[in-house]
Amino acid sequence: MSALLFPGQGSQVVGMGSEFYNNFNVVKEIFSEADDKLNYKISKLILEGPEDKLQLTENTQPAILTVSYSIFKVLKNEFNFDFSSFKFFAGHSLGEYSALVCSEALNFNDALYLLFERGKAMQEAVPIGKGSMIAVLGLKNEEIKNLIKNKNFEKGVCEIANDNAEGQVILSGDKDSIQSLQSLFKKKKIKSIPLKVSAPFHCSLMHPAAKTMNEKIINTKFEKPIYNIVNNVTAKSERDIEKIKKLLVDQIFSTVRWRESLTYMSEAGVKNFIEVGPGKALIGMAKRTVKNVNCFSINSIADIKNLQNEFKK
Repeated sequence: MSALLFPGQGSQVVGMGSEFYNNFNVVKEIFSEADDKLNYKISKLILEGPEDKLQLTENTQPAILTVSYSIFKVLKNEFNFDFSSFKFFAGHSLGEYSALVCSEALNFNDALYLLFERGKAMQEAVPIGKGSMIAVLGLKNEEIKNLIKNKNFEKGVCEIANDNAEGQVILSGDKDSIQSLQSLFKKKKIKSIPLKVSAPFHCSLMHPAAKTMNEKIINTKFEKPIYNIVNNVTAKSERDIEKIKKLLVDQIFSTVRWRESLTYMSEAGVKNFIEVGPGKALIGMAKRTVKNVNCFSINSIADIKNLQNEFKK
């Protein structure tokens, strides 16, 4: 049994997907479709940059979707990859939209629009420079929760944004609260790394963004996905359309429960995790979280051929 994983923000890099773009017409068509829908050359931004513009969340989000969907279509259409053994599709944060598109629950054009609007709404929810995010390494989820509780942020916001893997948790909130907690980590010799982000994602400061996106998501047509979608908010599979829509809204201000999602899929019998999209972050998280599984990332044609060979064994 297998699961397909789709990356989120942080995996973007100028030139991502270029090998697929240069070798397959289906990818050129997808990139052109994205240009037309967004009414600007996101294809040029993906392939050539500039990096600072690609890093803007309203561009990053549809860009990662475009690359992930392109690689999936190459796997499916050009290499005739057999997905019959795949029980789950799961995406990290915005990757959930990629999972929905590739499971035929959401139209690619609609997903591009939603992610562009999602990026804008998330950026506008908190003024630039007022929010912050840090990665905390080596502590368990509950240990971090206790530290936050003991710190007692009465006025500020400091919350777990991503529970990524064993010993890898992302915190999000207002800049003062995050910096205060980071000082505590330093005293306790706990490793924490500030993240280069433009807004404090997946925390209660994102409620205005969720309010903005609610109507847009509710009014978008969804179909029942052909694969089980493991959603970020509950870390369980869901195929009911109305529940999926609500969870996409809630996801904006909720913790991405990725570690629990990986465990859920593993306990359901998944032995192969395949990451489709830029980077290898999700495979790294899987290796740290679940045992006795095979992990693959698809970033090149050679990666696809290697995957095919492994699945023939």
